Amino acid sequence: MTELNLEQIRNFRLHSHHLDAFYTKEDLIAAAGACGMQNSPPGAWETALYNRIPSCSQEDMNHFLYQERCLLQAWSLRGAPVVFPEEESDVFLSALIPQEDEPWIYTHGISLALDFLQMSFEELLPMLKQVMPRLNGKTIVTKSALDQTLAEWMLPLLPEEKKTLWNHPSMYGSPDKQTVGGAVVSFLLRPCAFDGLVVFGAREGISPTFTSYNAWTGHPLGNQGEGAKKLVRKFLHCYGPATPASFEGWLGCSGKQARRMWKAVSEEMEPVKAVGKNAWILSEDKACLMSPKPLQRELLLLGGHDPYLDQRDRSLLQPDKSLHKQIWKMVANPGTVVYRGEIIGIWTSTKKSRGMEMKITLWNGFQDKEKISVLAEEYADFRQQKLIGIEF
Repeated sequence: MTELNLEQIRNFRLHSHHLDAFYTKEDLIAAAGACGMQNSPPGAWETALYNRIPSCSQEDMNHFLYQERCLLQAWSLRGAPVVFPEEESDVFLSALIPQEDEPWIYTHGISLALDFLQMSFEELLPMLKQVMPRLNGKTIVTKSALDQTLAEWMLPLLPEEKKTLWNHPSMYGSPDKQTVGGAVVSFLLRPCAFDGLVVFGAREGISPTFTSYNAWTGHPLGNQGEGAKKLVRKFLHCYGPATPASFEGWLGCSGKQARRMWKAVSEEMEPVKAVGKNAWILSEDKACLMSPKPLQRELLLLGGHDPYLDQRDRSLLQPDKSLHKQIWKMVANPGTVVYRGEIIGIWTSTKKSRGMEMKITLWNGFQDKEKISVLAEEYADFRQQKLIGIEF
């Protein structure tokens, strides 16, 4: 069995994520479509794309997403907002639709509201889908307004004895802003997104907007039947060597759904030993893994939710597990300093009236603060701010 070492795996993943060299705007679709770019917190996808295509300004990104619309933002992997090529909507949306008794992604938490209403998931999702076409030609500003508007549209479809419960304050943390019905809608919007019923529109100031897939793209969501296979291939190409369990964690889906999708591409895979552990790669990636090319870019300042950091085998990124809690938090991950594929430090930025301040913590390995400072200045410039201070 082929054995792969740490350097081979890191180099391969950097190349697959378009982080090994300086790519151009001509590579936009390939870079954004490698495995999608999470946009939570808002702006995360911009930092990720900047790290792959430094010549792509924020104005360029807004043009691609909001005017040209070759990129699209919708709830996708793990139920998070993700930016991906519009032409690959079948991969990042309809491929996530479960089959038979597989549960939907990101809907486990709905059980509190279902118990309160004494209604089932199978009753409520069709009701929401029945009113979703009213989003055609309509734009709703803010997520809370979307939840409550759709909940109001569903109200006439509910049994009379459920309507008071539907309008009861939410049990999920914002009872002054959200009803139980709004909370139900919030969970059910993920299945609606996978079905091509709702997408993000252009931001209005700091607020997101929402409309239908058809209204935004000019056509309904297509499903060519190969989306699930393409998604597994993307995962293995960006995160291989990997296992079905790591694929399950990356998608945020059930083990049953992950195994079904994985099996559909099994004939294109082969087993390897990855740093002593059994894993799988795409057979067509073997040559690239075995003969890594020299990195044109060795040092990176990645955003806290960059796709490269979404590897399930985190010890390959940072062997010292005691540092993992500093890198991967429940919310608001810091940025990372990455050298030759290894996380060697973290960074945070603060916006001041005069510009941006950065704090950088280094643990080991690369210690050239001058080169890191240059990258920090370039990032501040991308964010259209002046770097007024760096604390190491």
